[in-house]
Amino acid sequence: MVESIARVRHIRVTPQKARRVVALIKGKQAEEALAILKFAPQGASEPIYKLVAAAIANARVKADKDGEYLDEQDLYVKNAYVDEGTTLKRFQPRAQGRAFQIKKRTSHITVVLSTPEVAETAPAAKSKKASK
Repeated sequence: MVESIARVRHIRVTPQKARRVVALIKGKQAEEALAILKFAPQGASEPIYKLVAAAIANARVKADKDGEYLDEQDLYVKNAYVDEGTTLKRFQPRAQGRAFQIKKRTSHITVVLSTPEVAETAPAAKSKKASK
C-alpha cells in the first residue's frame, strides 16, 4: 500500500472557499479528481489541482524508492483538508480620516492519496464465547 502526502502552506485563498473545492474531490479516484478540478469554476481549484498532481508524483517517487508496483489508476483521495493560515491585516482609508481593516486570509491545504488495502487471505480467528 502506497500513501503519499502533499501540502501547500500560506496559499492566498480563504479557507472557506478552499473547503468548498476540497469537498468535491474527497474519496474520489485521483485521475477523476484532477478532471473535476480542471473544469471547476472556482478560483481555488487551480492550486488544489497542482497539489493533487504533486501528490501523485510523490506516490510515484515513494513507490520507486520502496520497490513497489504502483498503478496510478488505483490512487484515490484518502483525505483532504484545509486549515486556516496566517491572516494578513491591511487597512483601507475611508472618509473623514477613518480606516477600515481588511483581512486577507491564507490557507494550509493538505491532500493524502492512497492505494486501497488488499484484503488478507487468511481468515481471522474467531473468539469463542463461554456460555453459562
